[in-house]
Amino acid sequence: MGHQVVFIVGDMTAKIGDPSGRSDDRPALTDEDIARNLATYGQQVTPFFDFDRAQFRHNGDWLRQITLPKIIEIISQIPVSMPLQREDFRKRLDAGQGLSLAELMYSVVMALDSVETNCDLEVGGIDQFLNMQMCRKVMDVCGQTPELVVATSLIEGTDGTGAKMSKSKGNYVPLTAPPGEIFGKIMSVPDRLVEPYFRALSEWLDPELAITSDRVEAGTLHPMDLKKILAGEVTAAIHGVDAAMKAREEFVARFSKRTFGEVEDLPTIADLSQPVTEVVKALGFAKSNGNVRRVAQQNGLRLVVESEGGQEQVTLSADETREPLATLVKDKLDGQTGDFYLKVGRKLARISTTA
Repeated sequence: MGHQVVFIVGDMTAKIGDPSGRSDDRPALTDEDIARNLATYGQQVTPFFDFDRAQFRHNGDWLRQITLPKIIEIISQIPVSMPLQREDFRKRLDAGQGLSLAELMYSVVMALDSVETNCDLEVGGIDQFLNMQMCRKVMDVCGQTPELVVATSLIEGTDGTGAKMSKSKGNYVPLTAPPGEIFGKIMSVPDRLVEPYFRALSEWLDPELAITSDRVEAGTLHPMDLKKILAGEVTAAIHGVDAAMKAREEFVARFSKRTFGEVEDLPTIADLSQPVTEVVKALGFAKSNGNVRRVAQQNGLRLVVESEGGQEQVTLSADETREPLATLVKDKLDGQTGDFYLKVGRKLARISTTA
C-alpha cells in the first residue's frame, strides 16, 4: 500500500523490560541475555516481512545517543498521572509491590522509537495500547504529528486456559518450528479457539467465517476438518503451501485412522419403526422436527455403513425425515453388510439391525 515499514527490535528498551501486565518488578537483563533473546527475531519474522523493502532496526542505534537534557525536556511535559493510568501499575501499588522509576519511564523511552522514525501508524497488541498512547504524546511534545494506533486483540494460548499466548507459559506456536510441529500445535487447540485463531492468523473475512460457523453448528462441517484448514493456513504462511500439505498428510496418517466401531458408549437405536424425526428427538440429538429437517437440508443427516472395506454414507433429504427409519435402512442400505449408524450433524448413534 506504499507504506515504509520499519520493524524495530528493542535491544535498548529490553534493559528496562516491558512492564505491561506484570505483577512484580522485572529482573534486569544483561547485554548477553538480551543478545541471546533477540538473536532469532529476524529469522522468525522473515516469512512476514520483505526486508529488501522493509527496514529491520535496533532501537539502541538511536537511544544510546539520547542525552539527559533531552530526556528532561520531554518528561517535564508529561504528567506522572499518565503512566499511572495503567491498571497493572495501580494494582501493584495498592498491593504494596515494587514499581520502579525505570518502569514508569518505559513507555516514554519506547515513544522515542516513534519520534526517530516519525511514524504515521504503529501496530501492536491491545496490551500495548497505553504504551502507544504515550508514543502519541511524546511525538506531540517533540513537534511531530502524533501517529495513528492500530491495536490488535491478543492471541489466547494453545492450552485453552484463557492466558495469552506466551513462550514463558509454553502455550505458543514457535515460528521457527518445522511444518509438522506447527500443524500439530494448531490441531491441539480447543474447538472454541478456531474462529478467533482464524481472525488473528488468517486473511479470512467475516462473511466467510460466518458461513463456516453456521455449517459447524448445523453439523455439515466437522470442527476437526475446519481446524485442519486453519492449521494448513498457518503452516503455509510460515513454510509455504507444499510444506503445509505434506504436514497435513502426515497428521492425517498418524491421527485420523479411526472407525466408528472404536467409539465407545454410542447410543443404540433399537426401534426402527418410528419416523426419523422421532428417532432423532428420542436420542436427544434435536429438540424439534424443524431442527431435524434443517440438519437434513444442510446435508448433515446420514446413514452410514461401516465394514472392513471402509465407510459408505448416504445423505437423507428433509422429506425423508418423515419416513420410518426401518424403511430408509432397507431402501438405502439393502444388501450391504457391516455396522449401521445414524449420523446427525456431529452426533452419532448405532442402529441395531437384529430382529
